[in-house]
Amino acid sequence: MMQTQKKSDKAPLLWGLLFGIAFGFLLHKGGATKYDVILGQLLLTDFTVVKIMLSAVVTGMIGIYAMKNLGWIKLSIKSGSFGMNIVGGLIFGVGFAVLGYCPGTIAGAVGNGYLDALVGGLAGIVIGSGLFAALYPRLKTGILAKGDFGDLTLPRLFKVNEWVVIVPVAVGLVLLLIVLEMAGL
Repeated sequence: MMQTQKKSDKAPLLWGLLFGIAFGFLLHKGGATKYDVILGQLLLTDFTVVKIMLSAVVTGMIGIYAMKNLGWIKLSIKSGSFGMNIVGGLIFGVGFAVLGYCPGTIAGAVGNGYLDALVGGLAGIVIGSGLFAALYPRLKTGILAKGDFGDLTLPRLFKVNEWVVIVPVAVGLVLLLIVLEMAGL
């Protein structure tokens, strides 16, 4: 029984590894691990990354809430704040603008053998994570706590069933994807 318990403890890690490899493969096939594509996104001339991410948002949103409604998963919404979003957005944005990769595309680019992602990207992740961890005790009661909105979601905010939000948001995002594609962006 003890061995069975250990195997089941490792199952989520194995699933995470497999989904991570699949995600990296799909990022690569979609072109999101290429520096020129990322640069084009930042210059608003190539919307490949936006289309990939919007497709992922629609798929994930519908999939997660379908699994929740079927009782397969239980969601644990983390609390948030405007301060957390601002600091996280700044850290992400600066790293993205300086190197031209986000954490997911860095992993994909490293898998492609791009040395800039390996050296600069991983160094940036390690240094940035270390700095954030060192500053976190001071930040958590300061700027990160500003504008706390708890574990609020749009359905909770509007006091409606989740699908009343999911369906129109999904339709809107799919329409946006169609417009982007028709515009050749």
